[in-house]
Amino acid sequence: MEKSLRFIAALTKKSRSVMDSAEGHFKKVLHNDPKDNASNDDKDSECSDSGFIPTYEYKESGSTSDSDEKDETSDRAEAAVAQMLKEEEDREKEAEDPDYSNAYSISTTEEVTQQESQTEGQDFRVLQHERDSQSPEIRKHPEFLKKLRLHVWASLSRAQYVSLLKDFVESEFFVIDGDSLLLMFLDEKTQYLNFFYQIECFLQDFTEKGAKYVIAFFKDAEQMYFPYPHFLFLRTVLIEHLRHNTSTTVHTEFSNCLSSKWEIFLKKSYPYFIIVSDVGLTSLQTDYLSILIVHSLSKKINIVLASGQEYDILRVYGYHVQSVYKHRLFFQKHEQDLRCACENLVRYKEPFICLYEHLKMSLKSIQKEVRETVCLLKQLWPEGSDVRRVVCVLACAVGLKIYSNMLENANTSMGAKTEQSARGRSNPLSLEEAADLCRMQCLTVTFLLHMPLSQRAQIRIMKSCWTKQVLPLIKMQQLCTHFALTQLSDTNDWKLDLTYLPDLNDDSLLVNLAHYYEVEYTEDYEEEIPNIGLISLKSDLVEDYAGDVLKDLPVLKSNDPAVTSLIKYKEFDELRHWHSGRPLTEEYERVQCNADAKSKAPEERRQIQKLQTFHHFYASTLEDSTSKLIVHQEDVSGNANAAVKKTQKKHKSKAETIAEENNRRLKAKEEKKEQEQWKALCIPTEKEIKANLTIGIKKLEKFLKTLKSKSVKFSVEMAGLSACLEVWKEHCREQGNKSKDLSKAVQVMRRIHILLEKYQDLLEKPHVKKLTKYLRLLGFENLACSLSGQTEESNHQNISNCAIKVGPARFQLQYMDYYLLREERNDPDPRVKHFIPDTWQRELLDAVDNNESAVIVAPTSSGKTYASYYCMEKVLKTSNEGVVVYVAPTKALVNQVVGTIYSRFTKKLPDGLVVCGVFTRDYRSDVMNSQILVTVPQCLEILMLSPHCQKWTKRIQYVIFDEVHCLGGEIGAEVWEHLLVTIRCPFLALSATVSNPEHLTEWLQSVKRYWQRVENTIEGSSTNSEKNFTRKCKVKSKIQEQKKSYRVRLVLYEERYNDLEKYVCSLKGSDFIIEHCHPCAALTVNHIESYGFPSDLSLSPRETIQLYDIMVKVWQEWPRAQELDPEEFVSFKNKVVIKKADARKYEQELKKELSKWIVLGQRQKVNELLEHLKPKPVDCSEQEKWKHFASFVDKLHEMDKLPAIFFIFKVDTVESAAKNVFLNLLKKQKSEQDPNTEREKQRLSDELRKVKKMLTKFNPQDTKKLNSSKMENMVLLSTTKQQLEKRLKRLTVIPSVCTYADPKAVDEDTLKKIFHRIRFERGCYLQQMMALRGIGYHHGSMAARERLVVEMLFRLGYIKVVTATSTLALGINMPCKSVVFAEDSVFLDALNYRQMSGRAGRRGQDMIGNVFFYDIPLPKVERLIKSNVPQLKGQFPLTVSLILRLMLLAAKADDKADARAKALSVLKHSLMSFRKERYAEILKIYFMFSLQFLIKEGYLDQEGNPIGFAGLVTHLYYYEPSNFVLVSFLVKGLFHKLCQPIKGSTVFSEDVLEKLVLILANLFGRKYLPACSMKYKRTFCQSKVFLEDLPEDFADAVNEYNTKVEGNFAHFLLTTAKLADMEQEYRLPLSKTDFTSKIWHGSELASYLMDNTKSVSAISPFACVSGVVDNDLFHGEIINKAVFRSLGINVTNCPLLYLNKYDNQGRRRPLNAYALDFYKHGSLIALTTDNWLNEGDAYYALKDFSLLLKSIGTSLSELCDDPNDNVLLAFQQLAKIYEEKLKCVT
Repeated sequence: MEKSLRFIAALTKKSRSVMDSAEGHFKKVLHNDPKDNASNDDKDSECSDSGFIPTYEYKESGSTSDSDEKDETSDRAEAAVAQMLKEEEDREKEAEDPDYSNAYSISTTEEVTQQESQTEGQDFRVLQHERDSQSPEIRKHPEFLKKLRLHVWASLSRAQYVSLLKDFVESEFFVIDGDSLLLMFLDEKTQYLNFFYQIECFLQDFTEKGAKYVIAFFKDAEQMYFPYPHFLFLRTVLIEHLRHNTSTTVHTEFSNCLSSKWEIFLKKSYPYFIIVSDVGLTSLQTDYLSILIVHSLSKKINIVLASGQEYDILRVYGYHVQSVYKHRLFFQKHEQDLRCACENLVRYKEPFICLYEHLKMSLKSIQKEVRETVCLLKQLWPEGSDVRRVVCVLACAVGLKIYSNMLENANTSMGAKTEQSARGRSNPLSLEEAADLCRMQCLTVTFLLHMPLSQRAQIRIMKSCWTKQVLPLIKMQQLCTHFALTQLSDTNDWKLDLTYLPDLNDDSLLVNLAHYYEVEYTEDYEEEIPNIGLISLKSDLVEDYAGDVLKDLPVLKSNDPAVTSLIKYKEFDELRHWHSGRPLTEEYERVQCNADAKSKAPEERRQIQKLQTFHHFYASTLEDSTSKLIVHQEDVSGNANAAVKKTQKKHKSKAETIAEENNRRLKAKEEKKEQEQWKALCIPTEKEIKANLTIGIKKLEKFLKTLKSKSVKFSVEMAGLSACLEVWKEHCREQGNKSKDLSKAVQVMRRIHILLEKYQDLLEKPHVKKLTKYLRLLGFENLACSLSGQTEESNHQNISNCAIKVGPARFQLQYMDYYLLREERNDPDPRVKHFIPDTWQRELLDAVDNNESAVIVAPTSSGKTYASYYCMEKVLKTSNEGVVVYVAPTKALVNQVVGTIYSRFTKKLPDGLVVCGVFTRDYRSDVMNSQILVTVPQCLEILMLSPHCQKWTKRIQYVIFDEVHCLGGEIGAEVWEHLLVTIRCPFLALSATVSNPEHLTEWLQSVKRYWQRVENTIEGSSTNSEKNFTRKCKVKSKIQEQKKSYRVRLVLYEERYNDLEKYVCSLKGSDFIIEHCHPCAALTVNHIESYGFPSDLSLSPRETIQLYDIMVKVWQEWPRAQELDPEEFVSFKNKVVIKKADARKYEQELKKELSKWIVLGQRQKVNELLEHLKPKPVDCSEQEKWKHFASFVDKLHEMDKLPAIFFIFKVDTVESAAKNVFLNLLKKQKSEQDPNTEREKQRLSDELRKVKKMLTKFNPQDTKKLNSSKMENMVLLSTTKQQLEKRLKRLTVIPSVCTYADPKAVDEDTLKKIFHRIRFERGCYLQQMMALRGIGYHHGSMAARERLVVEMLFRLGYIKVVTATSTLALGINMPCKSVVFAEDSVFLDALNYRQMSGRAGRRGQDMIGNVFFYDIPLPKVERLIKSNVPQLKGQFPLTVSLILRLMLLAAKADDKADARAKALSVLKHSLMSFRKERYAEILKIYFMFSLQFLIKEGYLDQEGNPIGFAGLVTHLYYYEPSNFVLVSFLVKGLFHKLCQPIKGSTVFSEDVLEKLVLILANLFGRKYLPACSMKYKRTFCQSKVFLEDLPEDFADAVNEYNTKVEGNFAHFLLTTAKLADMEQEYRLPLSKTDFTSKIWHGSELASYLMDNTKSVSAISPFACVSGVVDNDLFHGEIINKAVFRSLGINVTNCPLLYLNKYDNQGRRRPLNAYALDFYKHGSLIALTTDNWLNEGDAYYALKDFSLLLKSIGTSLSELCDDPNDNVLLAFQQLAKIYEEKLKCVT
């Protein structure tokens, strides 16, 4: 063997092998299964199960929608309740059989059996011993696998396509299944080094986005690769590479997913999700992966599919499967079967290899040979070596030796028989030919060691491949390499350089070498790349923005074919009577103006008045104060604190002195009145306190709020203190030596705190003496001495029975807890009437007074929106023309703000003007003629970028951005960015959840500096005529007089007014376990070590004491225990009034100390402490959880934790949960009431009906004509009716124990008024009945009126229980005591958690907020508590449509200078390119190529002016690239060809309209389903589910469009290539393995291998080794894999419309046909059962589609002169039908 090794090391001779056939491609391995004969359409079916295509019959019947009949009778309501009870029973029956697969009928077309896997024929096979197929276990096995596949398919088909990382990435990790990672990138065409590059890119994308992950390779999975040695070898190298060359944690210690070790790992670490492939190399591996999926979901761990993932600059998107109870149930039911199946799949079966059919050898003997050879090599190279050299020598030496042995054995044993059978197989290679192959392999490795990657990238692309004779030997060598690497990984005593593991071989180099020795090279002519020249464009805007880039780019001559063939739309216009270039009206121009109500028709006027009346009524539920009349003050100067300055005058005028005297008199009179009031109430109040302390104190505090006089308040507080003390004394007497209720002592201490803090100036000696006495009575001697100024007496004889046996500091922290006083200012601010603002709030008001901008980050409910209304008031006072725009992210928030404005402001304005206007996508009024416009971002953007709206935009004085963190959202974030950079006036940006406000403020400050320069330039260059015009126009001069400021302030306030206490709730039997969840319990030692304590993880004083106590308990020798004892702590010692700020200092000190413990090596102690704090919830089933939901609400009611909002993320569950609570109360009432009551009610109802019927016979107008007896009869009937009604009312009164409603909160008239709003809504009776019991639900699919009713009644305190989706998360004013998270969801992330939990404990209403987690997995709860909110980062800001809108603005604007400044601001100031020069340059080049696309497509001319259908495209800008494709269909006349009406009418057939919906759904309703959803053929209930392809002519038009776009984008990439960071490009992204050019003098042989004509200027050198060249960039699907990574450009930036999308395994991802299906059947429920959508998502998607149809119809009607144009009529008819269908389901 030693001799053989030396021989291998010197191999340099020529190879003589003939190579003419190729090894199969991975994707073909997947799809071209030899046994696949069941389906021709195998591209779209699951690859590994291609012989298994069952057909489905769906047996569930479609649900019917609620009746829409409107009837005022209670019979209807009872019927609704009866229906609900029936549904409830049905649900319970369904729940009894959770095995949903029983609903399907499965007929298997072909039985799936585990087969010997086969690769490329008979020349190389890995055989395994047959199993005993007769055993019952094995027979049962295929049956169970069918059930398993169905279960997995049903779960994966419902996967939601979401952003994967959310906000947990900083502290949490997920698991990537190593084999799934491998399967994602396996492809025989991809070269070895490129394979590693792609995997590292994938992992680095996660790493760059802050993700933490580990990779797990299961041991048992390895043997599935033996039939595929190439993949087996790649798997082994990947494990070793990740382990040695990256910081990634790789786990290989787990045998399989059902092993106990893996279960322990999951339990301890609880990953966020596991990325798993749903398809393997073989059906065997697919089943293995299915078991992993089922197991993970059963352990409450979510699954993300490896296939179908996409990414952009900020996010990674993928298919996410939420773990739910049915997954746990399936696992419990079939655990034994799963274990048995797994065992059968991975049972080790001594494989052996067979070459050329007759050469056989056991794999064990290869392993043994490798072991021996490694030992020999270590002796030969004791100093170690590069792994490439070692692996090459081992593979060649062992491979040759084994091959030689096999040939010898075969020759001796087979003889003549071999000769006969050899005819049917390939002849083996001779030993010399095999040696030649080894020589070439060694030469290849020599090249790898010396030749730089930059030259390898230029190696010529070979079409030749290995022959069938060579492949088996190569495969055997790959097996040898696998065993060699496995052996080497166990060898620690030998120095190996493993850096270049990803570059062990280069097949293209080896094939080139073989070709060089075999065949003469012929010249390859590569396809030429078209000219990259630009069509010249003359535009000042383009020159200003991209002039520096433009000068370096080539320009095409005017006679170039690309220039001469520019599209013109004239021909189309003349042919069809269209005006493609006609400017379209903007949405705001089609708006009603309510201001001129006098000129309107009476009916319209009535509607406006009704709406305004309702707004005032709605507003009254938001604000206590009455509307304030604003008077336009001519002399208002924009100066700060005018009111404050007035008070600083030295000499008062006579008038001022008289006014002050009058005020004094009034105050004295008021004080006297209040004193008399208190005199009357004093004794009754004291009695109430003594009778019931809680109720008495509440009444006392309510009375205090009504008082204005400080001296009277002081008297009330003193009386309250005395009464509380008496209660405490009495309690102590009653209890004697028993334990006392310290909450009574808390009220005493609370009053002492208030007196000492708020009334210090009124305290006289007797008062202080009294307080000292009371403190002594409570046993706080040290505090008494501290207050009186005496030294502490040692005499304890006065210590009474009333003394508290707890130290004063501990008592205040532990028992007073949330009653501790906050730091509040006492000095009023003249600008604020109803409260004393905090310092940070005054800073905000100062910013508004100085016309400054501000970014405000403060917790929910801290009072940050007050500044918004102060700002509005200021503008309203200043002029009648100035405008404030309030931007809210949701329509619900828009409604609320409008209501608040109505409640706060009234102003007499000139005709034609109103105070408040609204502009949302589906409702708009008074947009241009209001002083305060409330809108959503998309609508304000329309106004800001409209060319004819500039006069209005110049009137804007302030813009208020509420919830500005939406700037980092997934949808519509770029719109917030555009608004922030285009507004010229100051702004206020408010949010509770921004973690990098400094960066945001710096960016916004840079934008303001830009506007300062612009305005200085515009002012400097303005002409005299413009100045004169300004003087004439008073509006402008008035507005311009305002002092301008370009400063952006950052106002930060981190302290929540109320602490939030968290509770974890779980169900045990029928009882609830509600455990307090200490915030520190969410932490781990590693988290504290790596990230410290999250900035907003605050503790209540009680939780701080709890932390200290456990620290003392855990570490009894803790050196600082005494120092940090609350009684000894420096901020508490002898302090009578410990405030919240003091407690916060103590909390910070304990947190610092805990971090120090880790540094001191006390990790174990910290771990123990955190374990002590952790709650121990119990798992329960989904079914049980919802069954007992009503009892849980009851429990909260008992605990006095209502009102509460219950957040649930599925619309149907939101409704059913509320109905469940309602039914529970109904059942309760039924069980408690007398059985005869119902009969009596029925009897009275019947009688009343008869009486009413008799009364109707009397005509009220004929009463005078009636004779006396009839008159008496009528009076008698009326009296009877009244009596019956009274008796019936008494019987129907809901007992207080059977309702959560507070009848005192709302009077009957108000209730009627509110319910009147929803009288015509579907299901209004049921909603009313639920509301009458204090229950409501709230979600986006409800009608706006229904939502408003719930909001109003909840705010008024009538409704106490509301179930809601996240519609209530963003800023809606819904104050509540508690927030309950009742359902887990992928959308429940750190941001939503903070927004939702912020609803609990509103300022001024609750002292503390409660957050309950109802059966949410504990690890998820911990994540939510400890995760920081996400940082705001910039997204790729440009789209082709946006660039067209900017060009349209610049060209058509009334004020060109302003328009250009706005356009430049959008282009120059993206958040993504802020302080990143390279990104700024990339954006400029993207801008240039977008312009080229627009010119070529005929949307811009060569002067940059919009032409053709530019208006239509910009109107549909939100739907890029579908907007461009729609226009191409229109221009090609495809719509005119399709839209042919029924002969002799203007009506279109159902067939035409369906086809039109199909086309529009392909363009605008693109929701992709996972590829695996098409795995089975299934007959659905009502829907077709998978959207059909576009008709052929439309598909051809899309392909033509895509070709143009790909060409344009490829030119863009080739041009930007020069900006790539080439140093970075030659490094692997994750391991940073460097492949930059080394010193290489070249060689004659190398020069023969090069192809200097090969163009790879924009291709990653790692992709080049797989033969990718510049020309490949003209095919969109390869861009992400091939282009320079450092450019940061992604194919998502290219406006391609894919006709088909494929996942990594080449399977088609079908489009969901929801839009077409709904058009056909009109059922929302069918979309949830068939189309795998949840109801809320389906409703929003349909509404969006309906609005789009309307928008297209409106736009087309303005472009077409002929109102009877078929296309126009078809769109209008379709929009109307679709809208009607949607109305029927809401």
